Amino acid sequence: MPTPVPTLLVLDADPLPRLGRLTGRARVVHADESTLAGLLPTADILLVWDFASHAVRAAWPGEGPRPRWVHTASAGVDHLLCPELAGSDTVVTNARGIFERPVAEYVAALVLAIAKDLPRTLGLQRQRIWRHRETRRLAGTRACVVGAGPVGRTIARTLKALEVQSAVVGRVPRTGIHGPDDLDRLVSRADWVIAAAPLTERTYGMFDARRFGVMQPSAHFINVGRGQLVVEDALVEALSKRWIAGAALDVFATEPLALESPLWRAPGLIVSPHMSGDTVGWRDELGAQFVELYERWAAGRALVNVVDKKRGYVPGH
Repeated sequence: MPTPVPTLLVLDADPLPRLGRLTGRARVVHADESTLAGLLPTADILLVWDFASHAVRAAWPGEGPRPRWVHTASAGVDHLLCPELAGSDTVVTNARGIFERPVAEYVAALVLAIAKDLPRTLGLQRQRIWRHRETRRLAGTRACVVGAGPVGRTIARTLKALEVQSAVVGRVPRTGIHGPDDLDRLVSRADWVIAAAPLTERTYGMFDARRFGVMQPSAHFINVGRGQLVVEDALVEALSKRWIAGAALDVFATEPLALESPLWRAPGLIVSPHMSGDTVGWRDELGAQFVELYERWAAGRALVNVVDKKRGYVPGH
């Protein structure tokens, strides 16, 4: 009797993933937020291609069996980890390995642009104003990178090439990584405070009024982690009162950012639409990564990028 073909349920986003190598090896079923709950009991695997959706959190607690494996085409998993999924035997994997270098390049670009006053240069050019200024030398400045995963460590290595002295803060101290007890001390000395941590109970709202108050008035804050790491009203206040010199946000508590959000008008803030990890061809890389994981799963081999569902990230890095 032939072995049943596994059912792969895809939570859709446009454009759809390219899964041609799975033709005949998986029964691919597509779902959106309205149909996901009804289709979950039929699936062996769930591919969360729409990684901006919170539909999995809403649909997972329902009746019936659940997929044995869930893969999200993102680094963060907070959008899908409800208590029922976290407490289940279902394996969750993420897209570790795709976004690290692009995010680090984006952070380096922001640091360079801020230090060299490029936003003002472009603004003056549009006004046809010739105004000579002095800019900041990067070599010898200090960065505190909050988040010791692959993204945070890649950011630190990239900034080192610019001779920025980088300290990385993680969940637990280890060789080359500072622990949470060192965070305020490092933040208070940093020229660049860069958030690249996963969203967990410990990190939610960690950049609040108190922490912005610890920073130097000349410091700049950059967030490429998760929007909810930041108390956004506190950041607006810190910028308005000149507690810090400026900031750049690529992620927000609610996306897209509402037109009436005060963040648009906050002095010294650069806003970008959650694009730091998205380079040309990134969706094809995500699709190819999932196919490789599927081939491991189908062959009975151990999956990689397995998320510790209690911690909310892939451990061991």
